[in-house]
Amino acid sequence: MPLMNTKTSYTQFIKSHAYRLGFLSCGISKAGFLEEEAPKLEKWLSQNMHGEMHYMENHFDKRLNPTLLIEDAKSVVSLLYNYFPEKQQRTDTYKISKYAYGKDYHYVIKDKLKELMVILQEEIGQINGRAFVDSAPVLEQAWAAKSGLGWIGKHTNLITKKTGSFYFIAELIIDIELEYDTPVTNHCGSCTACIDACPTQAIVEPYIVDGSKCISYFTIELKNEIPLEMKGKFNDWMFGCDICQDVCPWNRFSKPHNQPLFTPNEQLLNYSKKDWEEITREVFNEVFRKSPVKRTKFEGLKRNIAFLNNEKPYQK
Repeated sequence: MPLMNTKTSYTQFIKSHAYRLGFLSCGISKAGFLEEEAPKLEKWLSQNMHGEMHYMENHFDKRLNPTLLIEDAKSVVSLLYNYFPEKQQRTDTYKISKYAYGKDYHYVIKDKLKELMVILQEEIGQINGRAFVDSAPVLEQAWAAKSGLGWIGKHTNLITKKTGSFYFIAELIIDIELEYDTPVTNHCGSCTACIDACPTQAIVEPYIVDGSKCISYFTIELKNEIPLEMKGKFNDWMFGCDICQDVCPWNRFSKPHNQPLFTPNEQLLNYSKKDWEEITREVFNEVFRKSPVKRTKFEGLKRNIAFLNNEKPYQK
């Protein structure tokens, strides 16, 4: 039965196929200028809260307006993809953020978005659009919140009542009009668990994170030596950090993903601190093959481990 040429039928078609492809949820909002986010982003950048992430300074206008990314963009389709693992690392070791346990999410989710675009073009006709997975100037949390998928918590991650916050956010920006969802209410209340738990005080006030103070920034983005004043504050995190999410009450409702490509290498789960301290380049390449951890490279991980272990900086 052919698809009716209506906003309602197109919207239902997109959402049904998003769920079929394994996305947790799908919300849609009207493409346009993010008026509320503009002054926030400008202030965040002017206060140098992005540290050495200079790419955040680029494409300021495009970050706030998807119609500058896609000609004649009408709709932003936001999607969530679960990455909460069934098994986690042993508790007495150096830690890796849960999103990086398996294969790099960019590839896994991008393939699904491409498939969704092909399906839409086959069924609806010629659609101009692009898929985005944390790799372009798109304010993904803002669009997901605008699309009703959750609310932005005090740690600036998106939170949903049913599944917490351990998921990736992706977007399709396309040039067809659809039915648009509305934002949900904020349910953080008076809770300050994330703010209180952050060992580097990166959450400088509710809903504002100083990226240049975040453990994830130091262990992934920072290419120089980690500042000495951060000694003893990393709680054994060697790649990324999940502290603000781990303490969030809403993550009691997180459920394990069912994506085989996110299944971690058993060595990652079982390695002791000594194993990590003695890791070789060959083992690094085996354990983290096609992993997001490749972003920090072998030298970067060794630098982070040396910092945690109070050793001299790793020499190439």
